[in-house]
Amino acid sequence: MSTRAPVMFIGHGSPMFAVEPGKPGELMREFSAHFVDVEAVLIISPHWMTRGLEITAADSLEIIHDFGGFPRELYQLQYDAPGSGSVAETVQSVLVECGFDASLNHSRGRDHGAWVPMIHLLPDEKLPVLQLSLDANMDPDELVRLGETLKGLREQGIAVIASGSLTHNLYEIQHLEAKPADYVGRFTRWVREQVEAREVQALSAPHLLSDDFARAHPSAEHYLPLLIAMGATDESDRLSVLDGGVQHGVISMESYGWV
Repeated sequence: MSTRAPVMFIGHGSPMFAVEPGKPGELMREFSAHFVDVEAVLIISPHWMTRGLEITAADSLEIIHDFGGFPRELYQLQYDAPGSGSVAETVQSVLVECGFDASLNHSRGRDHGAWVPMIHLLPDEKLPVLQLSLDANMDPDELVRLGETLKGLREQGIAVIASGSLTHNLYEIQHLEAKPADYVGRFTRWVREQVEAREVQALSAPHLLSDDFARAHPSAEHYLPLLIAMGATDESDRLSVLDGGVQHGVISMESYGWV
């Protein structure tokens, strides 16, 4: 490849994002132009938490409807992009060489944190889309180092996507068009400022530097993929802020892309 494959952090929102794309879906479709020369996609989702890293290794991956209480149409959706055992072995090799515990999983499919945004970003289902688990044992520094390791895959045409959410307090969720809570806007703006300035150390310690982090993230798993994305990028990348607004009053749909 003449250029590196892109990196993204995607706010994947509610499962209903699959059928209610709105502005965030439009922004995904626009950014998809950067995937023209990509060979495969590796996506990390907080809905697959493991001890040690695992990589989907089947050539055909089912999607997982890992949610309940939603309209029937959501359970009928499919996303049939292939997997790739050979790409999975490449990813595993890169990770193991850098000291990570990484194994191949031949039975796992793609959870909604992976397939829901892909419906809008890569709807033609042609590129292999593999999933990498989020290792529950990793601290922020290790997650950044993981991203730095995955950066090398970009030279081989493998895009890296970290899927999560800048805010994710489901205890306060409201209807889709509810007025955004004040802390959601403040925390999203704080994160954007750190991302634009590449303040990785600040992003690794939001609980110390932002009074809004605890309320924005009663548990941190949806925030942590951002650290992987930051590690997988550097100063030579051009940042795009995909301002998807706020849904349900408390779920930031802001995403970032680097090329």
